[in-house]
Amino acid sequence: MIEIDKLKFDSNGLIPAVVTDFFSKKVLTVAYMNRESLETSIREGKTCFWSRSRKCLWRKGETSGNFQHIVSIIADCDYDALTVEVVKDGPACHTGTDSCFNNYVYRSDGLPEFSFDGLYALLQQRQTEKPEGSYTTYLFEQGIDKILKKVGEESTEVIVAGKGGEKAETIYEIADLAYHVMVLMVNMGIEPKDIVAELAKRHVIDHKVKQQKMQ
Repeated sequence: MIEIDKLKFDSNGLIPAVVTDFFSKKVLTVAYMNRESLETSIREGKTCFWSRSRKCLWRKGETSGNFQHIVSIIADCDYDALTVEVVKDGPACHTGTDSCFNNYVYRSDGLPEFSFDGLYALLQQRQTEKPEGSYTTYLFEQGIDKILKKVGEESTEVIVAGKGGEKAETIYEIADLAYHVMVLMVNMGIEPKDIVAELAKRHVIDHKVKQQKMQ
């Protein structure tokens, strides 16, 4: 890890900090830090910025309760910008949205946008609105037993495709399984970040086990 002295603050003693969500990797906001706010952030484990309008330290969440717990702070190759990865307690934007970045200036039609978070949100919408003719609506209306049955069927199809060595078919069946598992997650109120957090815990455990074996 580098020392703070190596960072290049601008003529006003500030350095830009791009804050990202640890789970979704979404950019949440861009703020500025001076040396004091950076040291405070490191010491307290929560984001603390320098407010350019108020000319004072600004601890994110001190009035809203939407604290941002720091996972990592990384400097760029020129040491004049930071990325701050956080686990947030609530919306990052003062408007109440998840991120400050919601207004497209340009968006390419060439590449379809997909994310598991986006699919999860769509499935939540289907569960609430239940549009007629939707297969997802059908699953939610049939309930947990039907959903679990489909998860079991799709798991079997993944096994069969994998055993047959058909890569394309296996990809297709894994996608089917992933979809039905996410329907199960929505039905049970399990969010993608819950799965990521569980996998992160296992990664730490696995890393410790490997270290122990090497000793």
